[in-house]
Amino acid sequence: MNVVRAIAAPAGVDDREDRRNALILATAAAFSNAVPPVLFSLGGLAGMYLLGPDKSLATVPLSAFTVGVALGAFPAAMLMRAVGRRLGFMLGALVGVVGAVGCGLAVLEGTFAGFVAAACATGIASAFIQQYRFAAADSGSRAFQAKAIAWVLSGGIAAAIIGPQTAILTRDLLAPIPFAGAFFAAAGLAAAGFIVLAFLSGATRLPPQAVSRSGGRPLLEIARQPRFIVAVLCAIGSYSMMTLVMTAAPLAMVECGLGEDNAALGIQWHVLAMFGPSFFSGRLIARFGAERVIAAGLVLLAGCATVALSGIDVAHFWLAIILLGLGWNFGFVGATTMVTSTYRPEERAHVQGLNDLLVFGVVALASFSSGKLFSTVGWTWINLVVFPIVLLCSLSLASLFLITRRTATRP
Repeated sequence: MNVVRAIAAPAGVDDREDRRNALILATAAAFSNAVPPVLFSLGGLAGMYLLGPDKSLATVPLSAFTVGVALGAFPAAMLMRAVGRRLGFMLGALVGVVGAVGCGLAVLEGTFAGFVAAACATGIASAFIQQYRFAAADSGSRAFQAKAIAWVLSGGIAAAIIGPQTAILTRDLLAPIPFAGAFFAAAGLAAAGFIVLAFLSGATRLPPQAVSRSGGRPLLEIARQPRFIVAVLCAIGSYSMMTLVMTAAPLAMVECGLGEDNAALGIQWHVLAMFGPSFFSGRLIARFGAERVIAAGLVLLAGCATVALSGIDVAHFWLAIILLGLGWNFGFVGATTMVTSTYRPEERAHVQGLNDLLVFGVVALASFSSGKLFSTVGWTWINLVVFPIVLLCSLSLASLFLITRRTATRP
């Protein structure tokens, strides 16, 4: 199979191998992406268990996970440039196994610092998982790229069920010490992802140097493209607002007297809303363009904040975070598709690493800020923050449209 064709195939070519790889990546994502929900379901509770009387730092492991994603983004891309995606993804899955085992051992040994470090390692592993969407998009025809990204993200639907159920069924596996069993079970999920990834074939096995000996343009030149800037800005806006509101929503529901069960069910619906549209969002992008789909996502994010500000009963919270998940999907999948159109094949590792470094660096800041903002200014102000971010992203899309139109009309 010709590697160049696999990365930028013209319309009408045979995409069967590329579709197979996308399905393998989606299956691997179903297992690998189930690990973070285990951590987010039990990480705060485990932190409280390990800290004893002082609960102020209980959510630090969750933020450490997000920091790990940001720290691992660029190294993950560079590693796969050196050894190829298949081996790179498998090494990332092994890091996930080590991180999950580390979480379990830290709980057994009663060390909070060890738990934070292990949670950070699971975040580094997740940085490799974030590259699944690029691996799928870089194969096959241009028309298949958006669908491939959506297929990989659809693996999150299964993960949204597998992860929480794993946490529920195994958290008392090593009683009387709580939670440790679930983290060891999460290591099994990461190991399952490792096995699935071994079946990747074709271009995903080959290092990018096989595509071209040229190093490509300087990274700064690529990053200065208006399309790249707008894509990254919209990805940051969509993902950071999702993280900010999602992290605070369970706290707000419990504070409003709605109970932990309703809060957990709300998060379950939110995660399903995040990944459910992946079955058709790729087709929407292929038909209407990434910019229009991103715009729809921004409208949904604004709708989330509007609903959240209009009431504090269960229906308002659940509808708000469902809209939040839908808005994230349209915004993030659309922005990812835009990024793939800004670089050449030989430039992909650097650009993808930079993209994830920028996105998850800001997302980590949003994660750290959410709990503090909730305790100081409250749920109302967290939702009010959404509107200026949505406006900024909308203006950037409008500016890109004007720039593209002006360029197209030049003689």
